[in-house]
Amino acid sequence: MNDLWTRCSADLLAKLISQFCTEGLLEPIDNRLELGKASYTFEATRGGFGSWRVQAGSIRRTTAGILGNDESEPAVDPVQFFVEAADVLGLDGSTVAGYVAELTNTLAADVRMAASAVPVGELLDLHHSRLEGHLTGHPLLVANKGRLGFSASDSERYAPEARTPLRLVWLAVRRGLAEFRGTPDLSEHAVIARELDVETVAAFRGRLDDPDAYVWLPCHPWQLDHVVRTQWARELATGEIVILGESPDEYLPTQSIRTMVNITNPTRYQVKLPLKILNTSVYRGIPSHCTLAAPMLTQWLRGLWSRDEVFQQLGTELLGEVASVTVPHPELSTHPGIPYQWTETLGTIWRDPIDPRLRDGESVWPLAAVLHPGLAEELIARSGAAPQTWLSCLLSTLFRPLLHLLHHYGITVNPHGENLAIICNSQGIPVRLVIKDLVDDINLSSDEISVRGNAPDAHSRVLPRKSWNVLRQYIVDALLIGVMNPLASQSHIPEAAFWSLARAEIGRYMAAHPEYAARLAATAFLGESFGRYPLNGYRLTLGYADLDTRPPIPSTGTIPNPLHLP
Repeated sequence: MNDLWTRCSADLLAKLISQFCTEGLLEPIDNRLELGKASYTFEATRGGFGSWRVQAGSIRRTTAGILGNDESEPAVDPVQFFVEAADVLGLDGSTVAGYVAELTNTLAADVRMAASAVPVGELLDLHHSRLEGHLTGHPLLVANKGRLGFSASDSERYAPEARTPLRLVWLAVRRGLAEFRGTPDLSEHAVIARELDVETVAAFRGRLDDPDAYVWLPCHPWQLDHVVRTQWARELATGEIVILGESPDEYLPTQSIRTMVNITNPTRYQVKLPLKILNTSVYRGIPSHCTLAAPMLTQWLRGLWSRDEVFQQLGTELLGEVASVTVPHPELSTHPGIPYQWTETLGTIWRDPIDPRLRDGESVWPLAAVLHPGLAEELIARSGAAPQTWLSCLLSTLFRPLLHLLHHYGITVNPHGENLAIICNSQGIPVRLVIKDLVDDINLSSDEISVRGNAPDAHSRVLPRKSWNVLRQYIVDALLIGVMNPLASQSHIPEAAFWSLARAEIGRYMAAHPEYAARLAATAFLGESFGRYPLNGYRLTLGYADLDTRPPIPSTGTIPNPLHLP
């Protein structure tokens, strides 16, 4: 077996066992798992939140030999392990097959990335849009590059790790079928004038009998070929939809695949586009309620931001989703029970770019980058700061605005590694936070809060009301477990010291805001335990049936909190 494939396979197997044990899907006894005909042993340590960290290369598979003796060999194959664990996990055949496909796709992508890996020192010199293609994906989801729907050539062309620029195809959709929405300062013509040069606009208008009778929007070239030309064939034939052609700018996908960053002109908008592929547990379309609500939600949050002294002092940046186009399917969107992958196929959201927000000497990188092997160490070394000092600045940059947003306004975002970015000063020290990907990830407290004002309740589906302990869970799962816990294991300071830094940052906020004592007691970030919401178990529980909604992740017990002091 190819050495690179073997190494990546061993790493993925170690991650699979680690996460399945962490989520309680499998329960080892003395670092041993009994899976019927085979058993697996491994070396592992325990981390925060009850996590398991299995050492790659330490795993051995044992079976009964034909002579009655046990036969043991090194194990590196995550697919073989998963299939052998299927009965213990209680999975049906279609779920096993679907997850094996996702595992295999993930492993193939990991091998491609390893084959083209760039030294860590060079990564920090890349623009943030190009850095995205070198990141390794979701730290907790094992099959984090499943991308069911992409062919092998699609992955080599459109996946982030392909690092291949692409051009977007613009469509014109007849008014009545499509709806444009923008913040009050943006019209359709203003968005088009910002996104397309004069010559391209003129060429596109020349392809329409009545240009103003259409709403224009960009489309991912994969989506055009695999979905628009097939599912929307009637509208193309009748002229309800017209393919205008490619725009000249080049884009690169972020880690989310469906969000594109303009590398020809980084001051132009980021573009979020639907892709009818299954990846990290859900199909990557864009629901109509999200495209319709995005500009309104941005305008409301901007109003809070502009008046808030803390956000102004911290320099926290909010990347608004400033404009959108919604194109519901004329028949499928009106019929109940249609699987959502068929109803979220056409539309777009334009988002503010990061680059114009940077001050002199500042740099920016997605929070997910801090988990790339060796990258945090290189960032710290370049800054010249002590590891503990640099990490303390990172934690402060993250916690202060997020805790303020939660406890002052009763608002939480979903602060995982893709939705946040870190701005560093000229010395490479984290100083400011960027928050993005707002619509469908904002939640409000059930308690009304006067400083929050009147939330736009007409869009309750994208602004759901939840209790304080549920709001807290977004920070726990996405930030503490999804970013901080893996960072703690590779931060080059003792884990106890790392969690002490985090605990101190939360403690400083609590001490500074006694007026929020009741809310802080309800969020209880320093409490003994948190609820456990298993992401990998969610994928296996859902299976691969065609669902009409994205169901919530169920809780399965509790996990210990490393921030808690007895």
